[in-house]
Amino acid sequence: MENTIYEQDTAKVEYAGFWWRFLANIIDSIIISFVSWIFVIPILGIFGVSLYSLKEAGFDPEQAELLIFPMIGLITTVSLMSTVMQWLYFALMESSKYQGTVGKMVLKIKVTDEAGNRISFARATGRYFGKIISGMILMIGYIMAGFTEKKQALHDMMASCYVIKE
Repeated sequence: MENTIYEQDTAKVEYAGFWWRFLANIIDSIIISFVSWIFVIPILGIFGVSLYSLKEAGFDPEQAELLIFPMIGLITTVSLMSTVMQWLYFALMESSKYQGTVGKMVLKIKVTDEAGNRISFARATGRYFGKIISGMILMIGYIMAGFTEKKQALHDMMASCYVIKE
């Protein structure tokens, strides 16, 4: 019979609760924000220079509605790039040998499966997109980590994952 992470005889497993995970998320958010701005600032700068060039070329400000579609396209592109970057950051890091993002590594917590093993990229992807559902319901999916027996958030339950202290 295969031991589950919470039945292992060799060591007592300590689950990482809400506040540990919250702090790790703050660290990760700072990192992601910094990297995102490395990409966003040049895009916004190019768009701003383009607007300035149009104004200098005698572009009629009353025809600004012509810019709405390029602006929507720009916002959509930046949002899509940000989402893909975040997904890859979380899924690749949590499925790597480190079993966690930089924020989790700093706090010495990691993501595991039921047996305490590293999770697959597919499971980490499911866990990442499950966070959307956890957040959509007034963050209750995240808050669950503070009240469940094994300190699992909704997205952990959906992906059959645990976040444990090393």
